[in-house]
Amino acid sequence: MIQDKKERPIGIFDSGIGGLTVAQAIINVLPNERLIYFGDTAHLPYGDKSTAAIQSYAVKICDLLIKQHCKLILIACNSASAAAYELVKEYVGSKAKVLNVIDPIVQHIGQTYPNKTIGLIGTKQTVNSNVYRKKVDELDAAINLKSHATPLLAAMIEEGFFNDSISESVIHTYLSDPGLEGIEALILGCTHYPLIKKQIENFYEGEVDVLDASQIVAQHVKAYLEQLDMASEKLVGDHKFYVSDFTRSFEESTRIFFKRQVHLEHYPLWE
Repeated sequence: MIQDKKERPIGIFDSGIGGLTVAQAIINVLPNERLIYFGDTAHLPYGDKSTAAIQSYAVKICDLLIKQHCKLILIACNSASAAAYELVKEYVGSKAKVLNVIDPIVQHIGQTYPNKTIGLIGTKQTVNSNVYRKKVDELDAAINLKSHATPLLAAMIEEGFFNDSISESVIHTYLSDPGLEGIEALILGCTHYPLIKKQIENFYEGEVDVLDASQIVAQHVKAYLEQLDMASEKLVGDHKFYVSDFTRSFEESTRIFFKRQVHLEHYPLWE
């Protein structure tokens, strides 16, 4: 039975396909783990939804992931991590472990940047929820957090606008905001942003550490599974990818986020 438990899949969900950056990073560090990915494409973006709405979507998605016998559920979306993590943990109970994408990053900056000024960019929901500020303050590590909402970035990346002059000027405008002055590191507080990490690094010319949350979260998942002796020793079966609303463009975009083509299955949350 123990063996069986280790071989159960990891469930990952996000408001869309941005969370595939996290899925990709997890596969890189945990090649033996099988993933069940759910992109709630019918309701994206979560960044401008109410907390209550995000919570109701999250609970429905967890029903599916529990049915698929996931041993661990990762909320691969900053907005959903902010709005629904405590509720999901309670709802799932002992059926699966639950992780979010915010705690590993806060832990990382607490260890790496005490007494420093750190920047955060993300959606309005993530920045306005103040979840990072609260958690960083709880660390008591004298970290000065400067947050700036960058609502155009996720949509721009979804549409394939990056590494071009349009994205250059949008990124430049956001990062030049006086609210981000004097930072020594920048948290990419949205799972889409790893795709523009290079451009952000170029903007700062090596003066600021640009923190790719997907890498930090993947390392955290690895350490967590190993610590609990839940890591799989061999890959059993194929990864599965579900979306709540299917369009051809999502299937095409998955290649951008996941570095390879995947077959998306349509799974509506409400019938």
